[in-house]
Amino acid sequence: MSSKKDVKLKIAVGVSGGVDSAVAALLSKEAGHEVVGVTMRTWDDEYLATRGDLKGGACFIPDGGARLRDAAKVCGHLGIPLTEVDCATTFTNEILKNFNDEYMAGRTPNPCVICNRFVKFGAFPQLAAAAGVEFDVFATGHYCRVEYDEVAKGPVLKKGLDAFKDQSYFLYRLVREQLRRIRFPLGNLTKKEVRKIAMDANIPVHSKKESQDFYNGHYGDLLDSGDRPKTGRFINPDGETIGEHKGFWNYTIGQRKGLGVAHTAPLYVAELRPKTNEVVLAEREALLSKTLTADSLNFFFDDLPERAEAKIRSSPETKNCSVELMAGGSELLVEFDEPCFAVTPGQSVVLYDGDTVLGGGIISG
Repeated sequence: MSSKKDVKLKIAVGVSGGVDSAVAALLSKEAGHEVVGVTMRTWDDEYLATRGDLKGGACFIPDGGARLRDAAKVCGHLGIPLTEVDCATTFTNEILKNFNDEYMAGRTPNPCVICNRFVKFGAFPQLAAAAGVEFDVFATGHYCRVEYDEVAKGPVLKKGLDAFKDQSYFLYRLVREQLRRIRFPLGNLTKKEVRKIAMDANIPVHSKKESQDFYNGHYGDLLDSGDRPKTGRFINPDGETIGEHKGFWNYTIGQRKGLGVAHTAPLYVAELRPKTNEVVLAEREALLSKTLTADSLNFFFDDLPERAEAKIRSSPETKNCSVELMAGGSELLVEFDEPCFAVTPGQSVVLYDGDTVLGGGIISG
């Protein structure tokens, strides 16, 4: 949330070594606040030692120290201290375990959604404070906003101004207690404006290529398939065998490429069956759905409207829909005005009223 200009705060900025977090730190300092940088270590050396040759350079895997060096360069240029915070244990237990369990159950998780709730805006600032970093609020370079809402009687999450960079979809699981202590300095800026600010300030990483991937390699590198059969049947909706696959966990709903099955029309992954290690392939029309259900709900408002807009993935597009809470409020039913392609269990559905995030949940069916 925006703070009054005459109030000087101690702000801890999560500095990743990229341009967005660098500008978030710069703007916080220029606003007259006392700023410190904190950067997050997510990898555990023992875990990496058991995984073989994993690819680096993304959010999870280290990149030979380049990320930390870039974060140090940014903080040095801005004249603010930098503290590295070890979040590896929480990341391994909360994110990697969930990632593995969901895929092996035939669902497709979104690790960024879980990480934001439990690590980036959970364990990270808590461990930073425990390490002696003093701050009033925590800021990051995410493209979204937090504003006070009269109806909610508290802070709510809103889309960032830049529709193509908006990251509210990934942050809908934050709770109000977290929102009260969060600042998003880039919420009213476009990516182009952020780059220009960085260049004008001669920030060392102003032209650095960004990476928003959780992992740069194939996600199967991070899964434990155990003694499961490594091959199984591709079948059509009638149950007929039409090919052989390399383990159901290597596929996601809506996938078209890399199937290796010849057909008169393009085929897509329509269903994963972990109990039988079967993958159902179908033509595109079979993957269109007008309804979905979701659980593990998180909302910023006590009451939901009957109509809303929904995202089932992080693209800017929203779909008009009707919404209803069921099962005593523990399950959400969403009915779309127009069919959606590849509704994917394990992914999130996020509801909006214009720019305001109402909340959402994990798609169950």
